[in-house]
Order: sequence, then structure tokens, then C-alpha cells
Amino acid sequence: MKLKAVTAVVAALTLAACGGEQPKEVTAEVPHGYVEGAEEAAEAQSRLIVADTETGVVRVVDLITEEVHETGQVDGVRALATDGRFGYLTARDGTARVIDSGAWMVDHGDHVHYYRAKVRDVGVAPGKQPLAIYSDPAVSALSSSDGTTTLLDRAKLDKGSVAELGKITREPHAGVAIPYGEHILASVADPGRPLARGVRVHDRQGKAVAEIREPCPDLQGQAVTRRGVVFGCADGALLVSEKDGAFTGAKIPYPRSVPAQERATAFFHRPGGATLAARAGETAAWSLDVGRRSWQYVETGPVAAVNAVGESGPLLALTRDGMLRSFDGNGKEQSAIPLLTSEAAAAGPSIHIDTTRAYVNDPRSADVYEIDYNDNLRRARTLKVGGKAGLVVETGR
Repeated sequence: MKLKAVTAVVAALTLAACGGEQPKEVTAEVPHGYVEGAEEAAEAQSRLIVADTETGVVRVVDLITEEVHETGQVDGVRALATDGRFGYLTARDGTARVIDSGAWMVDHGDHVHYYRAKVRDVGVAPGKQPLAIYSDPAVSALSSSDGTTTLLDRAKLDKGSVAELGKITREPHAGVAIPYGEHILASVADPGRPLARGVRVHDRQGKAVAEIREPCPDLQGQAVTRRGVVFGCADGALLVSEKDGAFTGAKIPYPRSVPAQERATAFFHRPGGATLAARAGETAAWSLDVGRRSWQYVETGPVAAVNAVGESGPLLALTRDGMLRSFDGNGKEQSAIPLLTSEAAAAGPSIHIDTTRAYVNDPRSADVYEIDYNDNLRRARTLKVGGKAGLVVETGR
């Protein structure tokens, strides 16, 4: 239904002998979870943002209706990231164009609201060469390759305009900043090196207010979970959590000595899930159970893409022969199906997972495959997105 603030007029009826009160105008409370101009739904309104890396054309695919919305063109698009609603597309010149997919959720902890609205092009974000984008209801943090993080006003972004709240400026390094616990967790530069050595806590204007004591040498890779924020370190993972305004860090060490080429340096997971997947070199994967604080080494074979469903769910791996495979929590293969050609598997596909389905793109065609991972990797649908499905993210989760 369309959500609108309504006004109710209440007339107080009294006995004639007692006289009468004038009618009082009472403004009804705004419904819980209200978002202006959006339609609330009972289920997730998932959509895909798809970029054709050859033509630069950007499309948004409604996964409920299968309607495809063409939303402009990004010259030389070479990267695509999302914060759950917006897509950030990096152009050839390093600028980032922001596309509102018109699908998102508001998580109140004990319940969730789902919304849908019109797809729109918001414009160009400040800064260049974005490495990562993360948001909470108040702030969107765009981390750039020069060590700068630009903090955007999320409320204004939701309404279609780009406005800065502040900046976090550090020495140039491959760092990241993540809104969490009404603050910003930002990597700390390792002097003279392109990587980070730890995590610092900032307020929402960018001012440093605390430091996580537990170090994270050569920080690479990050993920936001319900149990805290995970950062990849040379010696394992750093889990940063918050309670009553205090931030603490806990190390989840690798189960053995791990050479640099087998480290987890990029994490993939279902939004909200606390089980993470990462490549472990060229021929295996890591599964990190954040709740149990344990790693599982999974012998997948040569990996093209990987992702994790979550607690008690499988790890999915697309291998370079084009096979999609699922593995249980002990690393045992459960199912395998042929999905892509080896040429398509080498072209940079990705796996995106929500609560019931996985989506795998064929970068050499217009096809995105919807997979039921609870039914032996059954191919539920083949979505024709137009052009070529070079880069894909899912929103509305």
C-alpha cells in the first residue's frame, strides 16, 4: 500500500445541557517504518543492478516482475558496488555514478520493513576511485584509493541528492570505512605501506574518538554481520563489536600457518549472515563461521567465484570449468551442476545470495541464472537482462 501521513478530525460529542467543545484536529502518528514516496511490501523487493562493461549501459531488473529498467550509461564502467539499495558504478575516469535501485529494507532487529520505489539516477558521488561503499540509516561511507573516506548524508541520498557530512583523511592505503554502532570504523594506515595495520573508531563527522587495541596487520577484506564487523588480517580475522557505546576487537586466528597467497583478502556472504566465504588461493576457499569463531578450509577446485548462504547453509563455489558446486559445513561437496562455459567462468562472474536464491551472471551474455540452493542447485529461472551481464549486484535485502 502507499504510505501517507494522514490527518484525522475528531469531534467530541457532548450533551446539550453541558455545552460543547470545539472539534480538535489531531495529527495521526507516522506509521512505524514510514518512508516518504515509497510503497511498503510484505516481502523483499529484490532487484539486480546490471552493468554492461562493453557499452556502459546500466539496467535495473525487478526480480518479482522481471521488468528491466534502463537507467543510463556509465562510460568505461569497470566496477560496481552496492550498500543494499544504491549502486555505485566506477567510470573510466574514476568517478562514481550513483543509481537508486528503488528497492531496500529497513531492519529494526526484531522485524524488517521492505520498500519499493522508482528507479532513478542520483548523480555523481564526490571523490575518485572508490574502493568500498557501506551505509547505515544516517551515513554512507565512500572509501577511495587515496586514503580518503567521504561521509554522505544518507537521508538526503534517499531523497535523491548528494550531500557531504564530513571526511576521514588518512595516509594513502587500500583502506576502508564502515558505519557501525552510530560511529565509523576506519582502517589505520601502516606508514610506508599500501595496506593497513588496525582499526580506529570515528564519529559520524569523521573525528577519531577511539582505537581498537587488537592489531590487524596487512588488513584486507571486510564484512558487516549481525555479530559485528569482520576485517581480514595476515594472522586471521578481527571481529569488532559494540556494546553500550564501547567498541572491542577479538582476533579469530587461522587454524594453521597460512601463506600469503592463501589468505582471505575479500569476503562474500548473504546480507545479515554470519558465515563468510573467501578464496584461499587459486584452488580452495575459506568458510568463516563468525558465531563459532572458526575457519573451515574447503577444497573446491580452481575458483572463479564463491559465496556463503549462512548458518547451516552451504558454501557455493563456481569453478573455472563452469560448474556450480555446493559444500556443507564440513567442506564436503553436496551438489554440482554445469552452469557456464569455461570462457564465461574466466570472464569475472559473481555469486549473489539472498534468503532463498542465488544469482550467477554470465558476463559474456545477457543471462543471469537464479539458483535454488536448497534444491540441489536447481536452476529456477534464466533472467534475460539485455546487453551483457558484465557486472551485477543485488539490492533490496
